[in-house]
Amino acid sequence: MIRVIVADDHHLVRQGIRALLERADDIEVVGEAADGQEAIELVQRLNPDVLVVDIAMPRLDGTQATERVRALGVATQVVILSMHSDETLVRQTLRSGAKGYLLKQSVTEELLLAVRAAVRGEIYLSPAISAPLLDEFLALQTEERRPFDLLTPREREVLQLIAEGHTNTAIARMMNVTVKTVEKHRTSLMSKLRVHDVAGLVRVAIKQGLVFLDE
Repeated sequence: MIRVIVADDHHLVRQGIRALLERADDIEVVGEAADGQEAIELVQRLNPDVLVVDIAMPRLDGTQATERVRALGVATQVVILSMHSDETLVRQTLRSGAKGYLLKQSVTEELLLAVRAAVRGEIYLSPAISAPLLDEFLALQTEERRPFDLLTPREREVLQLIAEGHTNTAIARMMNVTVKTVEKHRTSLMSKLRVHDVAGLVRVAIKQGLVFLDE
C-alpha cells in the first residue's frame, strides 16, 4: 500500500484530492496538512511514501517543502500540484528533488500515475507541460547559477514570509529565531538578490513563484 500525505491550504481541495486517491486500491491517505511547515512535521512523524503538495503554500511553499523533505533523509518522494505551468517553477521543483509536477486542472487519474511513478523513483510531468523541460533540466547542471540559486533554504523561507507581509518580529516567532537573525537574513537577501528595499524582495518572490498575486 502506498502511504500518502496531502498538503493544500484549501480544505475542499484537500478533500477532493483525498477522495481521488482513496478510490485506488493501492493508495492510502495517512495525513493532511494546511501549510508547508505542517506538511514537514507530518512527514517526520508518519514517514509516508509520497507527499502531494500544492506549490503555493503558506509558510513554506511546495519547493521549499521538497527541499526540507530531502534534507530529512527520508524515503518520502514529493509530487507538486500547481495552477501554473511556468517553466521556471517546473525547473525549480525538479532541482529541489520533486518527482512530479501536475497542473491542478489535470488532477484526475493522472495524479494516481504520478504517485505511483514517484514511488518507483521516476519523474512524472503533466503532458501539458512541454517535454523539452526534462532536457533543459539536465542541461542546467552546467549553467551559471542565478542570484536566486545562491539563497540558502532558510533565506528562501524568510523571503517568502517577507513577501507574505509578515514583520521581522512575526517571522522570528514563526521560525523560532531572534529578530536580529531575521534582520541578518534580510540583509543577506538584499545583497545576494541585488535589491535595495522590501518591494524589490517581493518582486523577486513573485517572479520565482514563492507567492502568487492571484492566490
